[in-house]
Amino acid sequence: MPEMHEMAPLEVVKIADGAYRIEDNGVRCLLFVGTKLAVLVDTGFGQSGSLKAVVESITDKPVILVISHADGDHIGNNAEFGPAHMHPAEMAHYCHTASHILNTNPNAQIAPLWEGNVIDIGGRVLEVILIPGHTPGSIALLDRENRFIITGDSIASAVFMFGDFRDFHSYIYSMEKLAAMKDVFDEIYPAHGPFPLPADMVDKALVAAKKYLAGELKPIDPPMEIPAKMYEHDGAGFFAV
Repeated sequence: MPEMHEMAPLEVVKIADGAYRIEDNGVRCLLFVGTKLAVLVDTGFGQSGSLKAVVESITDKPVILVISHADGDHIGNNAEFGPAHMHPAEMAHYCHTASHILNTNPNAQIAPLWEGNVIDIGGRVLEVILIPGHTPGSIALLDRENRFIITGDSIASAVFMFGDFRDFHSYIYSMEKLAAMKDVFDEIYPAHGPFPLPADMVDKALVAAKKYLAGELKPIDPPMEIPAKMYEHDGAGFFAV
């Protein structure tokens, strides 16, 4: 995580009409504006100024806050918004991160979001899909009409899979689940790294995870100082022990 004095300002990049990515020093938030409401996915580090001010410069619609998962770089600006909607399996992780890492009070700031729920903002519908592994309550959000899926940290060129709350067996289950749905999306919207990713990154992540558990991937030194090694296969990889 970058030091506070190194933090660059938030950067807004328009994806399409009513769709924006807000880049925050290596992590991104996603904003979708419908005819009735807006939905904000994640809130970044919380060290680069007011995310709410940025959102309000784009839309005056009421904003629903959705959390893909509760790692600290995804919930830093939550206090600027209303209740954080997340899968109940993520709530313990959220409360721990908010109180012990961000030193904020998470009480009365949580609302449940179940698998199969749909978020209809008017002209755009996002469907909630539970994809545990990176964290117990990680979710994806599927836009069937526009054929993309938002996956938080669960799909990237290198997924953090060390430390508390990570589980490779659950991760493999989740990638199998997404691989079986590939006919309904063409692009993946990840929270880190290149954007967007092609749909076949699901297959690559699944193969790499299976190879990791089978002991078939060689550990290499990561590009940053973390208590883990990097494991890679065919463009997909993990930071793990």
